[in-house]
Amino acid sequence: MKTYLECIPCFARQAVEAVQLATPCEEKQVEFIQKLLEEISQFDLSLPPPHIGQKIHRLIKETTGNTDPYQKIKERINREALALLPHLRQKIKESDDPFEMAVRYSIAGNIMDSAAKGAIGTEEIERDILDATSPPLDKEEVAHLKEEITKAKSILFLGDNAGEIVLDRLLIEKMPREKITYVVRGAPTINDATFEDARASGITELATVIDNGSDAPGTILGDCSEDFQRRFWRSDLIISKGQGNYESLSDVRHNIFFLFKVKCHVVEKEIGLPVGSLVVKGQKYKTKGEK
Repeated sequence: MKTYLECIPCFARQAVEAVQLATPCEEKQVEFIQKLLEEISQFDLSLPPPHIGQKIHRLIKETTGNTDPYQKIKERINREALALLPHLRQKIKESDDPFEMAVRYSIAGNIMDSAAKGAIGTEEIERDILDATSPPLDKEEVAHLKEEITKAKSILFLGDNAGEIVLDRLLIEKMPREKITYVVRGAPTINDATFEDARASGITELATVIDNGSDAPGTILGDCSEDFQRRFWRSDLIISKGQGNYESLSDVRHNIFFLFKVKCHVVEKEIGLPVGSLVVKGQKYKTKGEK
């Protein structure tokens, strides 16, 4: 997916919020914004948005010296998501289709995205997650995902945000865990999940966890470690959480299921579903030897 002109105001808003988190020093904030304004003219809009997001957040770190401006936010939303788990597990247990309900809650966790919206309040998180039973969901795609999980010998599950990673546990608990390798970012970027968040969320107790070696707010394959790239291409199935992973992998030819919430009108145009939709979208490409 390319970057659209409409993405630029979102990047600017995100950058201001991030630099204010990174440093209270107004002089450094202004220095960063001035550097960013120079960089904007050089942005290659043919690349997916996570490429540009990576440049912005690297520049913030270089300017302020703060390597993880969102650390406190991540700690808070991890705690809030963990507090919801017992209630959500009970709802899944009572559901007519526990797998679909686990998918819904996992996707609903994608609301915890500081890139799309900086101020994520506790009430908003609870409301959106608890309301996950309401929005339409493509049941055929959910059934297809379940079938592919059964068939796959190896599954790479790409995580997205802190907090959201907690709710991914609900879906992993409905999957054959021995097949799963869960992936987090290689270094902090926005409120995306790192290995520390995987440990705090309890994911490390359910599945093998690795990082992708990259600090992009998505999965830019060429920027990831060689080990991650080998695992990616050798995996039978990729489960890709979040809008940033969709933006960076939507043109990749592999067996990928994208699970995310539509949070902006640019993605709405790309995918043909309105803002607020819960998305399960599979793309299956033939590999060598298939007929």
